[in-house]
Amino acid sequence: MIIEQFNDEALAHYSYAIVSEGQMAIVDPSRNPMPYYVFAEAHNAKIVAVFETHPHADFISSHLQIHEETTATIFVSKLVGADYDHKSFDEGDSFQLGKVNFSALNTPGHSPDSITVVAKEGEETALFTGDTLFIGNVGRPDLRENAGNMKAKRIELAKDMYNTMQTKFNDLPDDALVYPAHGAGSLCGKNMSSDSSSTLGNERMGNWAFKEQSEEEFVEEILKDQPFIPSYFGFDVDVNKTGALNVQKAKYNVPIFLNVDEVEEGLMIVDTRGGDDFKKSHLPGSINIMATSPKQKFETWLGAIIQPEEYYYLVVPSVENIDALLERVAKIGYEKQLKAVITVAENLKGSMEFLEVEDFKEHPSEYTIVDIRNASEVAEGKFFERAIPIPLNELRNRTDEIPTDKPIVVHCAGGYRSAAGSSIIDKQLSLATVFDLSDAVKDFK
Repeated sequence: MIIEQFNDEALAHYSYAIVSEGQMAIVDPSRNPMPYYVFAEAHNAKIVAVFETHPHADFISSHLQIHEETTATIFVSKLVGADYDHKSFDEGDSFQLGKVNFSALNTPGHSPDSITVVAKEGEETALFTGDTLFIGNVGRPDLRENAGNMKAKRIELAKDMYNTMQTKFNDLPDDALVYPAHGAGSLCGKNMSSDSSSTLGNERMGNWAFKEQSEEEFVEEILKDQPFIPSYFGFDVDVNKTGALNVQKAKYNVPIFLNVDEVEEGLMIVDTRGGDDFKKSHLPGSINIMATSPKQKFETWLGAIIQPEEYYYLVVPSVENIDALLERVAKIGYEKQLKAVITVAENLKGSMEFLEVEDFKEHPSEYTIVDIRNASEVAEGKFFERAIPIPLNELRNRTDEIPTDKPIVVHCAGGYRSAAGSSIIDKQLSLATVFDLSDAVKDFK
């Protein structure tokens, strides 16, 4: 069998195409199915199956669109209670694709409806583990308390994951290839390896979740120090359970404004330009979530700062950037509440001052410092002892905790998040002077 891994770096998301004898299956596809169509065309293969390991929280899947455009069968656990046309795929079920036999393992823990898809051809075994088994870790069990078809509690799911790791993979060979749905940088787990694949034997030796331990010890370890949960995660679970609108139709249903006078007052404006361009000139009341590189976590922070039902505008530097930015917005299903895309000229009314870093180094006590890193990052050590810690995803609701008697300096770990954080504070504390420490934070680590 031919296995191709697709990597969405911004979301640290892996999806897969499996080809055998002119037929192709897809596992956990991204929102836009075009890369899979290109791969199928290059291999003269017909797409006949789409496997969903669970309803994803961090991105919108194209399983329904692929089904509608190719007639491929969608395979998903009956526990999902999926609203779209599908075929149940649980333990005891199988599907033959060319020489490859696909079967299911019910592997609850990350979600109650998670499956691992097992592909076998001769002596070769590949495991598409979704968000159950990552490289070096396992999926977090705390995303389903307020989202999706089943309101599972984190402790219940943590115990399910313990049972999964103790029992579900025992009969599989050490040389089975492990292909997860995420890698390092994803918020669907913690402390994942940067490796994109592994073998079951390597995971049995190096992954803490396979080690001999009590259920109590396992539950304590899996629940501690998990990253924050972005606002959009529950929204995406529900969209994926129903099936999303065709991404091309969704993207091109968004209006484009070339005249900023049409902007409705009171709505959030998200400016995607670089931090320096934003500080020099922007629409008043904007916030700056940069999307100047495919690797930047724009999708994550858009979905963490803007609420799932909240209308907003998107500012792009040029009409040439519209398609790429709409693509990124659609990956998390946020095109639905996007009022319009706006292209902007220079010399707009809004601006932010640039920090004199040397003055800040010499007189740090003359500034109020706000640390917008996640709580787990702050727990590992502060850069500034007097800094006020407020995680970026909570900042919009907590700016009243920031004193305004001194200029405010905002920092994160590397400079990307502080552009967003400083712009939020500048918008909400209009009488304060707000600075972005940006990448100069490296001088203080």
